[in-house]
Amino acid sequence: MMIHLTLIGALLLDAWLGEPPALWNRLPHPAVLMGRAVDRLDRALNHGRFRRARGVLALATLVGLALILAVLIAAIPLGPLPELITAAILLAQRSLADHVTAVATGLRQSTGAGRSAVAMIVSRDTAAMDDTAVARSAIESAAENLSDGVIAPVFWFALAGLPGLLVYKFVNTADSMIGYRTPRHAAFGWASARADDLLNLIPARLTALLIAATNGQLTAMPAIRAEAARHKSPNAGWPEAAMARALGVALAGPRSYDGVMRDFPFVNPKGRRTLGAQDIDRAVALLWRSWGAMISLVVIWVALSVTVARLST
Repeated sequence: MMIHLTLIGALLLDAWLGEPPALWNRLPHPAVLMGRAVDRLDRALNHGRFRRARGVLALATLVGLALILAVLIAAIPLGPLPELITAAILLAQRSLADHVTAVATGLRQSTGAGRSAVAMIVSRDTAAMDDTAVARSAIESAAENLSDGVIAPVFWFALAGLPGLLVYKFVNTADSMIGYRTPRHAAFGWASARADDLLNLIPARLTALLIAATNGQLTAMPAIRAEAARHKSPNAGWPEAAMARALGVALAGPRSYDGVMRDFPFVNPKGRRTLGAQDIDRAVALLWRSWGAMISLVVIWVALSVTVARLST
């Protein structure tokens, strides 16, 4: 039960403070430090023969590092506070909502301001985006990062405590950096990409369920499942399909990376294809509704655990 109480505290702390610039302008964020570890392993191991095996070694090193950190943090003699603060830092609900809202704010000023804001949260090319492409990109990022940055960390913390959360964050960071099927990382990043797919298997579907439930669309889950299969990712399609149906819009579709246009299929292709700042606002509202449903589930779990414990004594 203590894990779940710590989790509730972390969720509330993250929602309240997010990522204070006064702190992270002075100190490297843990996600940055994780990225440095991945980069160092990439430079040290990603060469020569047996790159897939070297990638497995890199992943094992990151998992080991995550477990060592969890032990060190748990050893700090301040009760659950160090774990609560660590979990709050590694959750991203408030920062996600703030970054996506900034795109809507920028888009209301000008297309250029919207492009600048969305470039902070997506990896695709933004220079030629129109208002619809900016809005669609922001909404897709909102849906995918709700799963990767909030629901999945909460799921693994609830299941395995701080070790589970730290392992997930290291693996997810590795996937974002070396999991792409580029010539350099096709073999070396294989293990990280597959591990990330596995760790997000349940959270991605749970995210879709939360989005649908908080929008009164639970009966649409079979359709969401079918639409998710259209996505290039085995997991990201679930929250995007749920978000697309909740907003009545088409997401995914063609987009440009490194100057090359890629013809990805639309998710919910019959949805509205002209999007704007108001659609981003609606997506942010769904982020908070899903967050509220998730924390409610954790509270219910704690209440049930207390009740069961009392009945058994």
